[in-house]
Amino acid sequence: MNPSLPLKLFVLLFFFLLSLFGYAQNETPKDSISNKLNEVAVSQNKKTFTNTNGNIKVDVANSIYNSIPNTVDLVAKLPTVQLSSDKESISVIGRGNPLIYIDNQKVGMNDLNALAVADIKTIEIIQNPSSKYEAEGRSVILITRRFSKKDGFRTEIYEVASFKKKYNNYMGFNTSFKKNKIEWKANLNYNQLQPWENHSIDYQIPDAEIASKYDVSAYSKKRQFVFGGSLFYKINEDDYFSFSVSSKLQKDIFPINTITDNKNKDLGNQVVTYSDNDNKKNFINSFLNYSKKIKTIDTQVFTGLQYSNFDQKSWSNVENNYNNTQFEKAQLRDQKFEVNVFLGKIDVEKKFKNEMKFEIGGLYASADSKSDSDIFDYGNSKNQISHYDFKEQNLAGYSQLSGKIKKVDFSVGVRVENTNVDGKFKTDLTPLINKNYTIFFPKVQFSVAIDSTKNISINYAKSISRPNYSSLSQGTTYINPYFLYARNINLDPTIVNEISSTFQYHDKSVKLTYYQNTDPVYNSFFYDKELNIMTFKDVNFEKESALILDFEVPFTYKFWTITNSLVLVSEKIEDASAVFLSSKPYAYYYSNNEFKFPKGYTAVFSFRGVTKQNKGVFERNSRGIVDMAVSKIFFQNWNCSLNFNNVFKKINEEEIFTINKINSKAIYWIDDREISISIKYSFGKGKETEFKGKGMEENSGRVN
Repeated sequence: MNPSLPLKLFVLLFFFLLSLFGYAQNETPKDSISNKLNEVAVSQNKKTFTNTNGNIKVDVANSIYNSIPNTVDLVAKLPTVQLSSDKESISVIGRGNPLIYIDNQKVGMNDLNALAVADIKTIEIIQNPSSKYEAEGRSVILITRRFSKKDGFRTEIYEVASFKKKYNNYMGFNTSFKKNKIEWKANLNYNQLQPWENHSIDYQIPDAEIASKYDVSAYSKKRQFVFGGSLFYKINEDDYFSFSVSSKLQKDIFPINTITDNKNKDLGNQVVTYSDNDNKKNFINSFLNYSKKIKTIDTQVFTGLQYSNFDQKSWSNVENNYNNTQFEKAQLRDQKFEVNVFLGKIDVEKKFKNEMKFEIGGLYASADSKSDSDIFDYGNSKNQISHYDFKEQNLAGYSQLSGKIKKVDFSVGVRVENTNVDGKFKTDLTPLINKNYTIFFPKVQFSVAIDSTKNISINYAKSISRPNYSSLSQGTTYINPYFLYARNINLDPTIVNEISSTFQYHDKSVKLTYYQNTDPVYNSFFYDKELNIMTFKDVNFEKESALILDFEVPFTYKFWTITNSLVLVSEKIEDASAVFLSSKPYAYYYSNNEFKFPKGYTAVFSFRGVTKQNKGVFERNSRGIVDMAVSKIFFQNWNCSLNFNNVFKKINEEEIFTINKINSKAIYWIDDREISISIKYSFGKGKETEFKGKGMEENSGRVN
């Protein structure tokens, strides 16, 4: 590591290793038999967190985490997972944006928002997904839902009162039923939310003699209807048919207030911008799956279809007040975005007697999006109308061989994808975007068992990260007369090459990873001198590289269970348009402490934080969050929980960078300080499922 590593990083590392060695002395070695017996532990003794080769699995259903109001906030509490300030994306420390699967079906952020926490059984963070997962898979967040195994029904009703800056309310109803070969599940949720947002940007353009600073805040009133259902029909012991659908309907009313101080050479203006905003987002996702086993050749065949639709309508009426005079109408903005995605796939899995397994499969995906913009400018009484159509087709195939030779477990696979992209404004004669490319993505994994308690693994993978469809639209957001947020229809995918090695001892692991990214996506500024407007949007940078050391150290002492994650990162981002500031290592630390007390009480104290990040182009401040919770089970059917998130203060994220000769310092405040009370009542009986949902792939996770 760099000798300039911050002192706080050394302090974290010292206490982290001290706890590791102190508690490791209390452990007794386990042989392979005891390891197998641990898998059949009584449910009330289950650990909330388990670690296998750096893959963290969380038992949500049997822990205090099932009282968190929504799934996005739940996922954000997991080790190494970070939620963006706008809650529109999640990332894993050192691994970028993960793939998200629900019951092995690929989904996106909209599906997380549409999934009730009460439906979740476990969540697993998979660090090295195989070729069976699509080429975007540097890491996978796998969510497994709860279903019934025995005939009967189970119903849960819950109410969550959440107090942030304003009051938020969550109500939910979930039910499942199984009779003979048929099993169905349904959920209905209604949420009334009042989130608060605030951020400011202070920027200078020395060449144009411009200095500007704005501060924007908004209170929203969101109404969400979330519902879903699934049907599983077991034809026989090996064959099944399943259908599932999930949807979220959201109406969002939010006035935005912005105060801007702008100085252009000798001319200074203070502008107050007010806008009425009405936003509607409707999302639906559906799956149809069929699985058949051909017994004569011991081969499993899976086929599946998926359809997704995302429809967003945004309306804004903007007014400006210059230098404490009066408000004057500026713009009337009407923007629409819709995307439809259809997928079909087939997987074939053949097992051999010598523990070898060969897999082969193919996928066809088609996406069609429309982005319409109608902006009326009151200043010149003109309409700016444009219609942009985007189409993408993806044809993919993969093959994979896995098995075991003596003490070596291996998996060798390759995936090939052909992508055809076409983007065109209706007024243009020829497409603005026209791409057709084919890429091979190899993945190799080897794991060697040193003995019954230790193993080491080596992984290599080439992967791709594609922007969401909404990021490829023409939508813009008006902040003030000098500043716009914009999408970018010209974004290219990011190509990633990565190699890693993991050493596991019992349930503790250490992992070393090195990766290189080509065309990574980050924010950038663009100044239009003629219009005197700054535009802030995502662009492709030249390259990015990182060296990551990841420690996962869980341990248990009587009624106290601790899960520790320490990630040391040395990351460098480079681009010709940006000033290279510095690149220094930083640390991420996560500690979850769970206490089991008599009479059904459970308490949790957790901390997660990151030191100052110097990434070459971007500098970001250090941050830390402390959460506490207590839960009590009453009469087996009643559960009451109290959560206190971000105990000490609201989070502020600071970011400093210089791009295209523009200096910027941004601060984002997050409405994350919360006290919530959850009450849940359940009745009926049902245990684990026989449902075997299978993965639909590719573009569904990009539908937002």
